[in-house]
Order: sequence, then structure tokens, then C-alpha cells
Amino acid sequence: MRYSIRGPRRGPALLATAVALATAAACSGGSSAGPAGSASAPSPGPATSAQPSPTPTRTYPLSSAPRTVPAVRSHEPARGPGWKPAPAGGVVIAANSGGLADEGKLIAGELGIPYRGAVAAGPGDVELALGGTGAPESYTLAVRDGRVRISGPDEAGVFYGTRTLKQSVKATGAMPEGTVNDRPAKPQRGLNVDTARKHFTAAWIEDRIREMGDLKLNQLGLHFSDDQGFRIASDSHPEVVSAQHLTKAEVRRILALAAERHVTVVPEIDSPGHLGAVIAAHPDLQLRSATGRAPRGAVDIANPESARIVDDLLREYAQLFPGAYWHLGADEYVALMAKDPEATYPELARAAKAKYGPSARVQDLATGWLNDRAAVVRPTGKTLKAWNDGFFTGGVVAAAKDLEVEYWTGKEIGAREPVSYLSRGRRMVNLNDEYLYYVLGEPNDFAYPTGRRIYEQWTPLVVRGTSPVPAKYDPQILGARFAVWCDLANSQTPAQVAAGIRLPLAALSQKVWNPAKPTESWDRFRALAERVRG
Repeated sequence: MRYSIRGPRRGPALLATAVALATAAACSGGSSAGPAGSASAPSPGPATSAQPSPTPTRTYPLSSAPRTVPAVRSHEPARGPGWKPAPAGGVVIAANSGGLADEGKLIAGELGIPYRGAVAAGPGDVELALGGTGAPESYTLAVRDGRVRISGPDEAGVFYGTRTLKQSVKATGAMPEGTVNDRPAKPQRGLNVDTARKHFTAAWIEDRIREMGDLKLNQLGLHFSDDQGFRIASDSHPEVVSAQHLTKAEVRRILALAAERHVTVVPEIDSPGHLGAVIAAHPDLQLRSATGRAPRGAVDIANPESARIVDDLLREYAQLFPGAYWHLGADEYVALMAKDPEATYPELARAAKAKYGPSARVQDLATGWLNDRAAVVRPTGKTLKAWNDGFFTGGVVAAAKDLEVEYWTGKEIGAREPVSYLSRGRRMVNLNDEYLYYVLGEPNDFAYPTGRRIYEQWTPLVVRGTSPVPAKYDPQILGARFAVWCDLANSQTPAQVAAGIRLPLAALSQKVWNPAKPTESWDRFRALAERVRG
């Protein structure tokens, strides 16, 4: 409001009082009507000259960083009212940014404001724009003059900017004034779900994808083949598919939602172990020891028919899943867990020598199997992954150099320290079973991981156990996934699994976005995670 100073010959004390009152009102961030908010003046005398009328402007404290999970990495504060959704505002797309229409429609619906498409931004608008030369998945979010502008070099970064806006509004009702510059520390961040041992519906998986998108996680691993089940429909080998499974139409629906939320689905057909569902339909593929023992899930890799059927499935699903990654499995092949593989499985030992020479062992035959399966998928251009216990040293055959190591355990026979892989130049993704394994029923001394423990103790450098690898290997550690394994499938319902992993997944999202020690306490982080979810 304007304060008037009337009358002749105002004394310095009275003028100072009036200005002080005006300044105090301005600094308080608002004005009041009525006597309590007005500067009173004595009755006017004869007018001689009018003093200038000071007009205070509203001032604001410096803004604080938005409240989000994960926390933004950089916020430049500013003075201003920030931004709140209002009926007059909407979401618009900047010039040459038409690919952001999906992101624009999504955030408009979430904020309850209209989507107006490719028009000039006006008062109260949120503008999305492609451009800039920042890191992949980076974005800038600027709030000034009553508007929001989110820009980034790719669509994923702009999408993450809309997640920051959505969460800030959910947490505090507004997006604070200033500029956010944000980017992830790690390129691979996500969740792994064992859908083979326990069937999860398409709707359940889609809910996890929505949750992941809001947490800026970008990778969903689907382990859909194992001893207990094969959970996606097959045209090449329908006989291996379990009664409860996802149809290909459901998979395509999942993939469409994942693409919208910038989540890449990473399929896994684990071999040559964990193939019990395939062996059930093809018992002639079963591996047998010298004494006739038939270890569950292990195919005979000396039998060419084993490779033929697995390769049929690899080719089929590599076409169904368009993403950039494929997981080949390769863990826990029982023949290599024997004290003396060559004596226990003499047929495999003979096949190894026949194929790779007199010095070859069973591990070389298994490594050759892994390389051959990689060769089937490699023409699709996908980046290939395998579990750490599928890599061996000291043999005549080495695993292909382009395979990423998915490190999960140091508990298996012959398992090596992470540095053993990193020192040879391998790139690695962290699935540390000490912190990141949610194993249904908690068998084999597993305990359900807590978000607090991940948040307070774990970083991507902690690959095995509780000790980090040297920081010089950080560039080779590409990220991490939190993994759900359904060993005792009936121990929890799908709803219980979803509830149990919610806070651990939020904690993981914080640590792969920014592995530095969090500034928030766990209790404050947990409360915020609950407030901004959904």
C-alpha cells in the first residue's frame, strides 16, 4: 500500500517514523488494511509543499532449494515469490522441442493445469525446451518472473526437471525462485525384479515404472526365466511358458509406459544355469554328473540342442525388447560349483578339450557358452551384461571384453573381489547383496534391506560387503540396481513387496544421483519421501 505524508513542515523525526513503518511493512512481505497497517498523521494544516511519497516494494528472503527425492545437486537461490500452479498458467513447449509433448502432457495433468502445446510462454506458464550442451540426463530449471522454464540436452533430462517440479509442489505447494542445475552421478540407476519365481502382473510392474520415473531411476531389469517359471509368452517355444505369464501385448504396454517415463527395460534369460522351466519341457537337455545326479536348472552345455533352444529364445526376445541392454545371466552354473568339475562332469571336460584344446577345462566350455550367446545378441547393438560369477580367470578362453559385469556377491565358490574385474578394465554395475538384495522369505541369512542403511552407509563404490573399492575405479562403476528375488515366492504378496521396497528404492535413488553424504537426516529424508511419492 502507499503511505501518504501530508501537511507542512514535517519534522525529521516524523518523516523517519513514516519511512520506517513503510520499510517494516515491505520487509514483512505484505501489507495490512486498517489502522494497524497504516501510518497515521496529524490533521493537515495549510498546504505549502508535498513531500515525496515513498512506495515500498515487497521483498523476499533468499529462496531455499526445492524439497525432492533425490535432492537436486545445485540450486542458485534468488529473491522472489517462486511459482505455484494457477488456473491462468499452463504447460507450453518451446520452439524446436516438439518431442517433449508427452512430458508436457504428463506434468500438466499432474499439476492440474492445461497443456497448451507449442505456443509462446506467458505469465504463470511452465515452458519445456530442448537445448544446451550439458551432460546426458542433465537439466536446468529456472523460476523467475512468475514462470518456470525447464531445459535440457535430451528428453530424459527435461523429464527429470518435471519430476523436480512435481515433487517440490507436492512437498511445499510451490517451486522456489532461482535456478536448479541438476544431473545424475551414474548413468545406470534402477530396480531388478525376479518375475520368474513369482508372477507379477503387468499393472504391478507399471506401478513400479511410475515410481521409478518419479525417483529419476532409468533401468528396470526383468529376470523372467528360471527354474520355477518362464513368464513371457513365446512364439518359438510356447512349450516352456508357465501358466501364469505376461502376454506380448502386456509386455508392449509395459515397454510403452517405460519409454514414456525414460526407463529402459533390461531382459534376462539366465543360462546355462537357472533353466529349469526350459528343462521341464526338454528333459534331454538336463546336465548329469558322473554318478547320474541331475542338478536342478543346469543344461548340458556339451549338447548342441541346448544352445539351439536358448538361441531361439534369445533371438525372439531381443526383437521384443528394443532397449539398449541385454542380460545373459551366467551365474551359479552348478558344474562349476563342484570341488572338481572335471571329475564330477567328465563329459563336459571332454567337450572342453575337444573344442578348445588339451589344456581346456569345464570353465572354458562355460565361458565359450557365454561368448556364443553374446554373439547371438550382439548384432542387435545391445550392451551385454553377465553376473560376476560367470567370469573366470586362468582359463584358455576369456569372456568377451564388451561384457559389463553385474556384481552381486562374494559368497559363491570362486567369487573374486570387485577390484579383480575393475583392474582389468571391466565396467561394472553394483547389485551388492549386502545392501541391495530383497530376497523373499529371507533364506540363506539374507535380511530385508532397509532404506536407512542404504542412505547412511552405502555408496556405488561399496560393491561387495561393506567396504568401498578405491575411488579411482569410480568411472568404471556405471551405477546400481536394487534387486527383488523371489526365492520363497509365497512369503510376501505383491503389495507387500511394493511396500517393502519403497523406502530402499528412494534411498538408492539418492545415492546414485549424488553419492556424497546426504545433508538431510534419515528421518527428514524418510518423511519427505513419503510426502512426495505418487
